[in-house]
Amino acid sequence: MEQLKRMAVFAMVVEKGSMVAAGEALGMSASAVSQQIRRLEESTRVSLLHRTTRKLTLTEAGSLFYRSCAQVLELAQQAEQRLAELRDAPVGELRIAAPVGFSGRVVTDALAPLLEAHPGLSLRLFFHDEQIDLVEQRIDLAIRVGTLDDSSLVARHVGDWPMLLCCAPAYLARHPGIQRPEQLLALDWVTLGSDRHQGPLTLHGPGGEVQRLRIESRVVCNNILSTRSFTLAGFGLSLQPEPEVSEELTSGRLLRVLPDWQPGTIGLYIVTPRRDAQPAKVRYAMDALRHSLARRG
Repeated sequence: MEQLKRMAVFAMVVEKGSMVAAGEALGMSASAVSQQIRRLEESTRVSLLHRTTRKLTLTEAGSLFYRSCAQVLELAQQAEQRLAELRDAPVGELRIAAPVGFSGRVVTDALAPLLEAHPGLSLRLFFHDEQIDLVEQRIDLAIRVGTLDDSSLVARHVGDWPMLLCCAPAYLARHPGIQRPEQLLALDWVTLGSDRHQGPLTLHGPGGEVQRLRIESRVVCNNILSTRSFTLAGFGLSLQPEPEVSEELTSGRLLRVLPDWQPGTIGLYIVTPRRDAQPAKVRYAMDALRHSLARRG
């Protein structure tokens, strides 16, 4: 690295025509510049400059060497300019991870305007309900839901989505008269997870009443879209995030069960590997996603 620095100093001396002018451009004293040139000549064991009291001229070797030094300096300037572009404008590939349930309009509505406004930006999306290693997969940011594990990642709370207890009209027709949470124990469940024996379901009812039910699943899925499909097909009840099933509720394809009893909310977070020095593409995407997710909550 020291040799590269000396090459840059040498190129500046040639461009400016003197040690003094080069020092002013580099923020160095003329003696410090002269010392760098001397060490460069000592390390290469070649004389690069003819020094007189009035001017500096290049030796033959110095002339050839200057071309290479100028190229190195130009590449360094291009690299610095590229970093400035990444810092100041959303360009390059943006890599985002999110749960499978976000593979519909939620992410599209947030990021489509960003892509339209910035032609230099490209997007790669990774949809997994299982959490992936952001550093290993070079993920710029991730959307995560629920309770976050302690980690070195930086999480920003975006909002909370209400969860709804839903089923298809056909299923409700086969099991009419559901009035109390205790009746849910005898019904079929479609759940997200890996085990038929789910943890307790907590429901908050009128007058502050709380019911905790330990349910057993008939269908267990590893992503939320599958739970929704089986629910729509009439295989049982499931918990669904309200913003993701608003169209199904409006159309009547899904119905709320025990609407006076609330299952609670899930927290939404935008997670990044680091907090500082975020490139513009990440900052812009975070703002777009934060606005979109909060608006749907």
